[in-house]
Amino acid sequence: MHGSRGERIIAGPLKLLRCQPVVNISLETVEQSERRLRRIITEARLQTLPGTWAFQEFPLSGFAQSARGDALALVRDDTVWSQLVPSDDSDDDLFGVFRFHFPAGADNSGFVGWLATHLKQRFGTGVFVTCGQNSADGGIFDYWGVPAVLAQTVFAEVRALVEGRGDSR
Repeated sequence: MHGSRGERIIAGPLKLLRCQPVVNISLETVEQSERRLRRIITEARLQTLPGTWAFQEFPLSGFAQSARGDALALVRDDTVWSQLVPSDDSDDDLFGVFRFHFPAGADNSGFVGWLATHLKQRFGTGVFVTCGQNSADGGIFDYWGVPAVLAQTVFAEVRALVEGRGDSR
């Protein structure tokens, strides 16, 4: 069932939820996208997470014994689970992590590609992004990971973009 603004309406045993569409379709020029995404980032809620994080793998059959409550993300392929967990083990590939929550109804289409490209051009780094859904808090949220050695520098640039004063390259 859909509401008058295109949102999905999910009827459950306890309440009725209005869910905005998960993905927007925006037909616009590169310049229009740049302006929209620079505005959207200023509307997003940013949180930088303390410490460093690493991916830990375990076999599909080991989920019940190995999945951790402090994992930010759990994803799998055909043979392993991979969970993103706190780590300070220098043998791990360590990452700094930050998160964005977007306002309900925000057209953040293209955001991941836009910010990933910005960070690659500015710092030479790649990123990883894991997304989730929280219908009670705007909808889609993103966890971003960058190499721990660049984390504080990247965090400062992202904060500047959120404050509307980031590099416009």
